[in-house]
Amino acid sequence: MGREGNRLTTSLGLRSLLGHTAAGEPLSLNRAPCEELSPWVARVYAVQVEAEPDHIIHCGLCADTPVLRVLLDGDWTAETRDGFGRYRSCAMFFGPQTRKMPVTVRGSFAAVGVALKPGAVAALKGPKVADMLDRAILYDHIYGDQEWGTSEKLIEWFDPSSPPQRWLRVAEILVGDLVERTGGAHPDPIVEAFDKAAFANPNMNIGDFADEHGIERRSFERMIKRAYGQTPKRVLRRARVLDIAANLRGVADDAEAEELALRYYDQSHMIREFVEFFGMTPRQFVNTPQPIMTKTLEARQARRLEVLGRHDPAERYPWRRGD
Repeated sequence: MGREGNRLTTSLGLRSLLGHTAAGEPLSLNRAPCEELSPWVARVYAVQVEAEPDHIIHCGLCADTPVLRVLLDGDWTAETRDGFGRYRSCAMFFGPQTRKMPVTVRGSFAAVGVALKPGAVAALKGPKVADMLDRAILYDHIYGDQEWGTSEKLIEWFDPSSPPQRWLRVAEILVGDLVERTGGAHPDPIVEAFDKAAFANPNMNIGDFADEHGIERRSFERMIKRAYGQTPKRVLRRARVLDIAANLRGVADDAEAEELALRYYDQSHMIREFVEFFGMTPRQFVNTPQPIMTKTLEARQARRLEVLGRHDPAERYPWRRGD
């Protein structure tokens, strides 16, 4: 790895502008949203990485939240439920992934993202989350019937030459406008409680959780299916494997490593689950460069530790370098 000014050039041929891991993988600038948006928004983030024009990253995404992404730079592809897509300079809506979604990006790339909380898509009058699993569509396909709701209009708000911190504030202003235009309904507080509980203990008993919150189990399961697009059991399985994946990529609290492994019956159980979600064994996952996946896992893990009250957002996370 080399360094030019305060920009680290990694062994992957990427020049990191917004921090990196100890292994040299670039990270995003990510933080909790402003307080006014906290009922709907889980995280806001910006990505800015320099690379040679013909440099291609083969990687993937596995996010547990719907994400609004504004692609400011880079030639992107994704293998979605609808097939193979190519994207550049546009605003996209990505549903949550049920397993790794293969993506590539050519050249330098920059993007702004808004990760939405469970239940927020319905509150903002978007599509059914179950219909959006493993899909990516243009912003136009949701709000394009409104004069303000096109990808072209949205991307005009962002100046690629301005600091990424400014991109995040612009994104918050735009989401605030969307909340106002769509009525500002809040997601159900039981869904938010389940979201936090899944961070704390994804081995929880679903029936016990429903009883504790005074809701009949079948009603609770329908509520979670509407919010996440998947059953509570599947949501918890994904939470377990994403925590393990973050640890393997070096973007998690090392003190939790043993506890995370003990969530599985044995090592073979963990390997089977990992292969189902990521298409490779944990060892292969460690040995394969994952610059885009690592960003996604790091933003989720940062949010998880903040939600659980285990990290002060004003302090730097221990896995981050160069920012």
